[in-house]
Amino acid sequence: MKKLSMRQLLAVASMLFGMFFGAGNLIFPASMGQLAGSSVWLAGAGLLITGVGLPLLGVAALGVSRAGGLLELSSRVGRGYGLFFTCLLYLTIGPFFAIPRCATVSYTVGVQQLLPGVSQGAAPALFSFVFFAAVLFFSLRPGELLTWIGKVLNPLFLCFLGVLVVRALLSPLGAVADAAPMGAYASDAFAAGFLEGYNTMDALAGLAFGIVVVDAIRRLGATEPGQIARSTVAAGVFSTALMGLVYLLVAVMAAQSRGLFEPAANGGEALAQIARHYFGGAGALILAVTVTVACLKTAVGLVTSCGETFVRMFPAGPGYPVWAVGFCLFSFAIANLGLDAIIAWSAPVLMFLYPLAIVLILLTLCGPLFGHSRRVMAWTVGFTVPAAVLDFVYAMPAAAQSALPPEGLFTVRALLPLADKGFGWLAPALAGLLVGLVLEKLGGRRHAA
Repeated sequence: MKKLSMRQLLAVASMLFGMFFGAGNLIFPASMGQLAGSSVWLAGAGLLITGVGLPLLGVAALGVSRAGGLLELSSRVGRGYGLFFTCLLYLTIGPFFAIPRCATVSYTVGVQQLLPGVSQGAAPALFSFVFFAAVLFFSLRPGELLTWIGKVLNPLFLCFLGVLVVRALLSPLGAVADAAPMGAYASDAFAAGFLEGYNTMDALAGLAFGIVVVDAIRRLGATEPGQIARSTVAAGVFSTALMGLVYLLVAVMAAQSRGLFEPAANGGEALAQIARHYFGGAGALILAVTVTVACLKTAVGLVTSCGETFVRMFPAGPGYPVWAVGFCLFSFAIANLGLDAIIAWSAPVLMFLYPLAIVLILLTLCGPLFGHSRRVMAWTVGFTVPAAVLDFVYAMPAAAQSALPPEGLFTVRALLPLADKGFGWLAPALAGLLVGLVLEKLGGRRHAA
C-alpha cells in the first residue's frame, strides 16, 4: 500500500484549489467586502460556510463514501433521482453557466480593462474563441491535469493575486470599521454572506471534483480504498483552507477600499478600481492576468470533470474527446450571450440545486447514524425538492415570472420558516428526515416481528 508523500499531497491540493478558484471566487468576495463594510467578518463567516465548509464536506463525502462518483452517490436516493441530479449539477457548473462565465468574466473584468478604446462588437467573441481553444488544449490531456493546474497555472495565479492583495493590505485605503454596511448586509450580514457563497458554485464543484481528485491520487500510485479516501479528505482540507484565507483577504481589501471608493456595481469593477489605484496602468495588466489565469484553470477542471462524468454515465455514447469538444463549443455559444444573462439565469438554478446538494452531503456524512437507509434519504430529499422549486421560481428574472402564476407560489413560500432569509428549504428537509427515520424504525420493527 503506497502512501502519498507530503509533496504529492500538496500537489493534489493545489490542483483542487486551482479547479475550485475561478474568477467568481474573486468577484463575489470583493463585492461582499465592499457592501458589508464593518460587518465584513460576520458576512465572511456566512460566506465561509457555503464557499469553504460545504465544498470541503462535498469532497469529504465522496472520499468517505468511496463512491465512484456523484452519480453513484446520488443514486443512493434513487436511480432516477441520481441521474437527474448528476446531469443537472454538471450542466450547471459546466456548459450552461460556470464554464461560459469563466470566459465572460475574464473578458469584462480583465481584458476589457486593457482595451478601453476597442470596439466591443467582435472582440468578446474573438477572445472567447481563443479562451476556449486554450481550454480544449488542456482538457484533451486529462492525465496531465495535475501538472498543468497544480504545478503551473495555480502558482502563477497565486503569484499575481498575492502582489495585489499584499500591496493593498500594507497600504489600506481606509478602516474597515468606518464603512457602514449596505443593502442586505445592513439587516443580516451573516445570511447575506451565506447566500453570496451560492454564487461561487463551490459546494456543487466539491461534489463534481471529488472524482477528479480520486483519479489523480490513483495515478500517483495509491490503490487501497481507505488510503485514497484519507488522501482525498486531506487534499480537500489543504485546498479549502487556502481558499478561505484568500476569500477573507480579498473581502477585507475590498472593505478597506470604501475609504476612497463608493461600492462598485460588481466585484469585478471593485477589483479594477483597487488595482488601478495601486498600480495605475500596470494594475489593469495584473488584474487581467490574475482573472484570466483563474478562469482558465477552473474552466479546464470543469470541462474535464464534466467530460469524464458523462462518459461514465453514458458508456455506450461518445468518448471523452467528443464530450470535451462539445462542451467547449456549447460554452462558447452561451458565453456570447453576455455576463448579465448568465448571472440572471444561474441564480434561480443555484437556489434550486444548493439545498439538494447540502442535503445530499449531510445525509452521506451522517449515513452511519441511520444505516445509510435509502428510505431516510428519499424522504428527506423528497420534502426538500418542493421547497427548492419555490426558491427557483422566486429567484427567476421578472420577465420569466410574468409567464407563471407566482403570486400563489410566493404565498406558499412565505409560510415556510426562514424563507425570507433564503433557508425556506430547511424546515421541510428536517420534516422529511423525521418522517424517514420514523418509517425506517417502524419498518425495522415489522421486519423483526
